[in-house]
Amino acid sequence: MLTLVYLALITALPLISASPASLNPAAALPEQPLITPPPTAWTPSRTINNAKRGIVSDIDSDLSSLIASASSDVAAIFSDFPAGADVQSSLGLDNSQIAALPTQVLNLPGYANYTDQGWNLRFRAMVYKQPDLNQSKLNDLANGFLIGTSVQSLPAAQSSQAVNLTAEIYVVQQSNQNITFSLAPAPTAGVDGGAVMAGGGSQIIDYPIPTTEEGDVDGFVQINSAGLTPGNATNQTQVLSEYVQGTDTGNASAYLVPDQGMTVISDIDDILRITQIYDPKNGLFNTFAKPFVPWMNMPEIYLNWSTSLTDLHFHYLTTTPEQATRPYMSFIYANYPLGSFDTRPLNFSNTAATVSIRKYLLERIFQTFPQRKFILVADTSNSDVMRDYPLMATEFPNQVQCIFLRNTSATDSLDHFPYDTSGFQSLNQQSYMFFLVPDDLKNLDIANGHCYNASIKQNLTFGYQGLPFGLSTGSGNGSSNSTSNASKVALGGNVGPWGWVGLALLGSLVFGFL
Repeated sequence: MLTLVYLALITALPLISASPASLNPAAALPEQPLITPPPTAWTPSRTINNAKRGIVSDIDSDLSSLIASASSDVAAIFSDFPAGADVQSSLGLDNSQIAALPTQVLNLPGYANYTDQGWNLRFRAMVYKQPDLNQSKLNDLANGFLIGTSVQSLPAAQSSQAVNLTAEIYVVQQSNQNITFSLAPAPTAGVDGGAVMAGGGSQIIDYPIPTTEEGDVDGFVQINSAGLTPGNATNQTQVLSEYVQGTDTGNASAYLVPDQGMTVISDIDDILRITQIYDPKNGLFNTFAKPFVPWMNMPEIYLNWSTSLTDLHFHYLTTTPEQATRPYMSFIYANYPLGSFDTRPLNFSNTAATVSIRKYLLERIFQTFPQRKFILVADTSNSDVMRDYPLMATEFPNQVQCIFLRNTSATDSLDHFPYDTSGFQSLNQQSYMFFLVPDDLKNLDIANGHCYNASIKQNLTFGYQGLPFGLSTGSGNGSSNSTSNASKVALGGNVGPWGWVGLALLGSLVFGFL
C-alpha cells in the first residue's frame, strides 16, 4: 500500500588453458596491506539482489524503504542476469554439448601499480562458452529485455544489437580453468592523458589461481619489469597489450599507472552515455536496441582533460554486470580516452563487496595508489554514488581532488527518483560540484583543486532532494554554502495546495500514519 501511494505520487507529477609458458609461472605477491593483495582462491559469494544500482538501499527509514521498493525495473533486470548452470539448464543443454563449444575469454583492461618489488598487474577475466542458439530462440530471449516492443518490430540494426547483447548474456561460465596470457608493448598507445607505449615488458604469464565457480579471476601478479620505466620515475602511464592464449577473444590493454598523478574514476550510464536507467522502458531500449550515444559534449570535456592534465589516467567504473562489458568498452574507446575498466563481477571474495560493490571497487583503487589524486565523476541517479563518493573524501581526505555529479533530476524530466545529498554537508564546496551540462565543467582549475564553478547554483539541502511536489528533507536552506542545524523539509518555490497535500502524504509515509 505504501509503495503504491509513493508510486502514485511520483508518476502523477509532470516535474517530478593454454600451452606452457616460456617463463616460470608468475608467483603471487607477498601480502602488501592496502596496496596489492595477492591473488588467492576463495569460495565465491553470489551477487545478492539488493547489491544493485538503486535509488536508496541502505537508509534505515520508511522513506528510504519505499523509495528502494519503487526503484527501477532496469536495475533488477541488470542485477539478475542468468549465469553458468542456470543458463545451461534454461537452454536445455547437456554437458557434452557445452564441452564441444569453443572456450572464450572476456579480459577487462586492468591497471598496474609500482612497489619496491616492481610492477604489479591486476588481471581480471571471465572464461565462458557461448551456446550456439538458433535465431528464434535468441529473439525470444532478447524480447525479455524489451518493454513495449520486440526484436521482430525493430529496424535491422537495432534488432541485431539486441540479439547480440542477449547472446553475450546467455553464456556458461567455466570454473577451474587455468589462464596463460602474454604481454607486449601496445602499438596504438599515444595521446590520452599522457599515456605512452611501454618500452619493454614482453613476457608470458601463467596466472597462479584457476577460475572460480563463476569463471572469474581477479588479482595482482608481479610482472617482469625489464624495459619498463619504474612507476616512481615517471608521470606517464605506460600501456601494454594483453593476449590470452588459446582464444582470439581475450585481448585487452594493461595500464601501468605511476605512483603520483591524477586518475579520473568515471561512471558511464547517464554521465558519459544517454541511458535513462531510471526509466525502465527507455533504459532497456537505450541499452539493448539503440546505439550507444554520448551525453551531450562530454567527450569534448574528457578530451580536454586528457590533453591539459598530462599526468592523467582514466578508469571507467560501472556496476553493469560483466557479461555486458563489451559494448560498454567499445563505446568508451570510440568516444573517450583510453583507460582501465571495472564492472560488476559475478562473485565476490567477501561479504562487504557483495553488499556494496561500488564502494569495494573504489576503495581497492584508492588503496592501490595511495599517492595519487582522484577525480570522481557520475550522476545523482545512483544511490551508491551519492553515498560512496563523499565517503571516499572522508576515508581518503588527501586523495579526492574533485567530485563532479550531473544532476539528472534537474536535467531529465523522466528522473522522478530522489537523491540524498547529506554526505556532502561536511565537504569543502571547492572540492565538489553538482552540474547541469558538460560546459559547466569548463575552465576549472582542477590541477589546483578548484572544482566549483560559482555560477552554477547548487541548491543543496543536505538531505533527500527531488521528492514529489518539489519537496526535500535536510538541514540546509537550499544552498550548499549554508549548514543550518535545524532539521526541516525544504519546499522548492511556491508549493501551492497540492504541495501541502504532498507534504501531508510524505509525512504520513515517513511517520507510519498510512
